[in-house]
Amino acid sequence: MTKIHNVPKTLDNECVNVRRAAIEQRGKWAGAFYMEAKRQGIDLEPIMRKAIYNIGLEAGKEERKKFGDDLHAADYGRYFCTKKYHETFEKAIINDQPDEFDCSLNYCPLVAAWQKMGLDDETCHLLCDIAMEGDRGIAEGLGLDFDLLSVKSAGAECCHLKYKTRK
Repeated sequence: MTKIHNVPKTLDNECVNVRRAAIEQRGKWAGAFYMEAKRQGIDLEPIMRKAIYNIGLEAGKEERKKFGDDLHAADYGRYFCTKKYHETFEKAIINDQPDEFDCSLNYCPLVAAWQKMGLDDETCHLLCDIAMEGDRGIAEGLGLDFDLLSVKSAGAECCHLKYKTRK
């Protein structure tokens, strides 16, 4: 299990808390859509996965334009860990090599939302994995390999993400 030390806690930052609340609200929407569909006998999981992946893929292709043709995992990883709402998710760098970049997300507003809704651990983990389709799509759009090594929704201390440069 990945253990991260010295992650700054940002619970007293008004801007961070506003972002977290907004992400939690969207997490509640996704959870409510999923649970209502399930009650009605509709399997929404494959639809949610495909839609979220496609949104991520589009975002990854747009972000790729910022980096040019010679994108290395660390180029995107540093951007992801330091510029893209790093306080909101309490991100920390684990491994910073040109072709392999690992980071942790030590707080997740989505998981917090699903837990506040009273969803069981299995459903929280499923919704988390569905949400990660966006990250998988972003990595594909960027032309990077992506591995999810641990997730908070499965009881890990943090979500551990690994990006690798494609050879």
